[in-house]
Amino acid sequence: MLKSCSILKWVVVVLSFSYVVHCQDVSDYDQIDNPAVLPLITQVFYGRISNLTRNLGKNLASRSSACVKDPEADWNKAFNYSSNLDFLASCIQKTRGDIARRLCSAAEMKFYINSFFETSGDSSFLKPNKNCNLTTWVSGCEPGWACSVGQDQQVDLDNSQDIPARTQNCQSCCEGFFCPHGLTCMIPCPLGSYCPLATLNTTTGICEPYDYQIPAERNHTCGGANIWADVTTSKEIFCSAGSYCPTTIHRNSCSSGHYCRVGSTSEKPCFKLTSCDANASHQNLRAYGIMLIAALSTLLLIIYNCFDQVLSTRDRRLAKSREAAARSARETAKARQRWQSAKDAAKKHATGLQSQISSTFSRKKSVQPPEKLRILDQAKSDIDDDLYLNSHSSTLIATLPISAPSKGKKKEPGRMHKIHEIENHHSSYESLSLEIEDGKRKEHVSKGKDKEITTDSQIFRYAYNQLEKEKAQQQENKNLTFSGVISMATNTEVRKRPLIEVSFKDLTLTLKTKNKHLLRCVTGKIKPGRITAVMGPSGAGKTTFLSALAGKAIACKATGSILINDKHESIHSYKKIIGFVPQDDIVHGDLTVEENFWFNAHCRLSADLAKADKVLVVERVIECLGLQSVRDSLVGTVEKRGISGGQRKRVNVGLEMVMEPSLLLLDEPTSGLDSASSQLLLRALRREALEGVNICMVVHQPSYALFRMFDDLVLLAKGGLTVYHGSVKKVEEYFSGLGIKVPERINPPDYYIDILEGIVVPSASSNLNYKELPVRWMLHNGYRVPPDLQQNAAGIVMPPMGMDLANGANHADAGMEDSSFVGELWQDVKSSVELHHDKIRFNFLKSNDLSNRRTPGVFQQYRYFLGRVSKQRLREARLQAVDYLILLLAGACLGSLSKASDDQTFGAAGYTYTIIAVSLLCKIAALRTFSLDKLQYWRESASGMSSLAYFLAKDTIDHFNTVVKPVVYLSMFYFFTNPRSTFAENYTVLLCLVYCATGIAYALAIFFQPGSAQLWSVLLPVVLTLIATRTNGSQALKYIADLCYPKWALEAFVIANAERYSGVWLITRCGALLKSGYSLNEWILCIVILLLIGVVSRAIAFFGMLIFQKR
Repeated sequence: MLKSCSILKWVVVVLSFSYVVHCQDVSDYDQIDNPAVLPLITQVFYGRISNLTRNLGKNLASRSSACVKDPEADWNKAFNYSSNLDFLASCIQKTRGDIARRLCSAAEMKFYINSFFETSGDSSFLKPNKNCNLTTWVSGCEPGWACSVGQDQQVDLDNSQDIPARTQNCQSCCEGFFCPHGLTCMIPCPLGSYCPLATLNTTTGICEPYDYQIPAERNHTCGGANIWADVTTSKEIFCSAGSYCPTTIHRNSCSSGHYCRVGSTSEKPCFKLTSCDANASHQNLRAYGIMLIAALSTLLLIIYNCFDQVLSTRDRRLAKSREAAARSARETAKARQRWQSAKDAAKKHATGLQSQISSTFSRKKSVQPPEKLRILDQAKSDIDDDLYLNSHSSTLIATLPISAPSKGKKKEPGRMHKIHEIENHHSSYESLSLEIEDGKRKEHVSKGKDKEITTDSQIFRYAYNQLEKEKAQQQENKNLTFSGVISMATNTEVRKRPLIEVSFKDLTLTLKTKNKHLLRCVTGKIKPGRITAVMGPSGAGKTTFLSALAGKAIACKATGSILINDKHESIHSYKKIIGFVPQDDIVHGDLTVEENFWFNAHCRLSADLAKADKVLVVERVIECLGLQSVRDSLVGTVEKRGISGGQRKRVNVGLEMVMEPSLLLLDEPTSGLDSASSQLLLRALRREALEGVNICMVVHQPSYALFRMFDDLVLLAKGGLTVYHGSVKKVEEYFSGLGIKVPERINPPDYYIDILEGIVVPSASSNLNYKELPVRWMLHNGYRVPPDLQQNAAGIVMPPMGMDLANGANHADAGMEDSSFVGELWQDVKSSVELHHDKIRFNFLKSNDLSNRRTPGVFQQYRYFLGRVSKQRLREARLQAVDYLILLLAGACLGSLSKASDDQTFGAAGYTYTIIAVSLLCKIAALRTFSLDKLQYWRESASGMSSLAYFLAKDTIDHFNTVVKPVVYLSMFYFFTNPRSTFAENYTVLLCLVYCATGIAYALAIFFQPGSAQLWSVLLPVVLTLIATRTNGSQALKYIADLCYPKWALEAFVIANAERYSGVWLITRCGALLKSGYSLNEWILCIVILLLIGVVSRAIAFFGMLIFQKR
């Protein structure tokens, strides 16, 4: 009965005290010291404090939503004391239940929070208020002290408008609470802080562990904590590193195997393989960094070695199949030759025996061959004339040297003329019958290829069998009879290429900038099935002439006309079947000879062509150019030795031969070659001509043997004037008619060029000046003579007066009058603008495709480019390893020198260095992607290959580095600095940063020369980072900073790290983020913007590549 009465009494006391808490009407304090009642009273007060701290969190969130992402979660981490309320029970006992009158109201908390946003001075001092001002300053206004309201006064703690009068019964602040300087109330310390009562240091007069001093009054002593602000201002209340504070009044040392950061509420276990001594503030994660880089290195080695091994094994298997097929084809050819020899011997023996028998029994002579010839003559006379004269019979035109009969002369009968040509020039018909075999083979393959030719060995066997048959046919064609020619000409299965005949009339090119003639009044045509040589002294416009035919002459004013197959069509409409061999050997040095050929064959041959036919084309080109011994050798570069210069030149020509062109233009393909290599190249081109290819090439002083291998000659004088254009066989006859005879043992082309150079003077009997030679040619052909050249025509019969002599008038001297410096400068600027305008217009020039060849599409070419770039990257493994090593060292150095775990700025300094270093190193490495092979790209793009496929393939392969490089860097930096943000968050930001920096590097590599691009790659990260880290500046500077990618990368790094700081770090986090202008809600935005900048920079780089490419 007594026990029940006692419990009932305590319940009545608690209920009455609860009323006291809400109404501040104290009726009984005697039971506060009772252990059974105190917990219940503490819970009641904790509910009240929870409401106050929630108001504090809401006030902070309303003032700065950028630093509070989830108010409820942040409140739990800062003011959820439910696990231990000892500090609150202690304060209740100390104040004898008067704690409710000493707690800060919502208005006072708001006043305190606002001080962080309004004051620019020391945050430990507050503005004057109702209780603490110049006229009223009680002891409770001192730091670490608080006061109470009057006994009869009620305080509405939820009132956020009015500060209550609180000046009575002042005493020191309770432990676990802090009492700011200038306020007379208490605020509970957040979790992660340590707020004990202060003790006076008699030596310094400072209340330790805090930094305030007691006033001079006698009855004043040290109180409790005095401030909660950022870590720089109130570091003394933060739970120290190496210890943890489960409550705001208890601090424990971190045990061994655990680590405790500043402001920790509990100790965290260290990972395995890490060393954590007692009182450790960080765990040593360097072992994990070493393990990560070791695993990454092993993975990269496996990837590179496996791919290299796969490629090597595949190449070896293909080489074995190819060698076996070649050996089998040679053996088959030898067996066929032996069988043919035996057959011929048996035939000869049978013929001899028959002759003997016939001579015995008959004296009559056989007349069958003449009769057969007569029948053939009667049956095929019409066919002979048509085949010989029809321009669409490419094979016969290519093999029969035809000269048009002179007017008024009787034409020799077609049959007899051809017979004489065959007998006199039988060597020029070599390989003619190859087309018959090709046609039969093509038809046979198209019918049963899917069933018969599937494996690599079968394809190689087929290709080499065809090559051996072609060789055998070449030998047979040396003694080709007339009936054999007729048989080949009438064969409908002969494989032919589309014919392209280029004719030009009064072609004149004038340089716009200097108004100087490069070509003048050039008239003629280049025919399919013939090899035309363009020769002349330096400055004669040989390369300009070739560029004009190819449609590549820009920055020039062109007059006259160029016809394609006698039609006014753009040469660009046929670019898929036009090959252009530049003077420089523009070849991929990090690919083998065969790989270079195969890539061009894949991208430029018809997509409908079977693989076996493509193999045959590539093998035939390698065979014709004599590159069998170096087919698997790297071409080489300036730094890395490869094949010889002559072989490289032949590879340069072979790149265009493998696409089976109809028009092949070559700019000095024999320069740098010896006589044997030059003749080998000409024989290969001769075979192309036999298939109807129109070949025009610039040659610089060929040997006589090489000179005789050409069909036609275009001889130009200085100024781009034509001296001769016609058959090579008639050039000496023409110049002899002018009185210029080549001395004995002198090479005719050398002699003619020396005359055009003015080095050699024609004989006095000719009475001829070398300047008259262009006029002589014009008058010889009845062409128009420009007025300025008529002075060189003295003593020469002039054309009829009705002829327009004004055509091609020389304007070279126009505009040469004296002009001012400003005028010349303006003219140069105007010319430069026009030049760039012409280049851009030319690059975006569109024309109808008339080539009738369907090449692979963008996606298929993307696959081919992807394979090529992958091989190139695998062969650059050492260079890639150097890039990774530099990144590794940068991560180790910056991780050692900087602290990403810097609690004041959340690692902003270390991340700033990271952004600069990673951006710089990744940009320098990414410049190689497009800087090193600009010439190769320009050549491939001009030939019709897809620029989009090229760009995407390069970017796709670079994504491997984009993924790997952040891991390499963070394996050192992250585990050296050990920030609070996770590895995944740091990796995500760094991945986007590398992607962004790589895209910018693409644009720099395309828009600038290599030297300038490297300089920009170094300057941009530094300058943009300095702009992005400026916290105080004009509004315009802030707008500029928003355009800088380092600003978004740094914000993402800092946000990811700051989000891990909670509890006592709340004000520090808000202050740092507000000062920098960052927001916790913008992490996703930062990632998206970095990716967007990377995409936009790539788009700019791609369009720049299209605009500024040279063709």
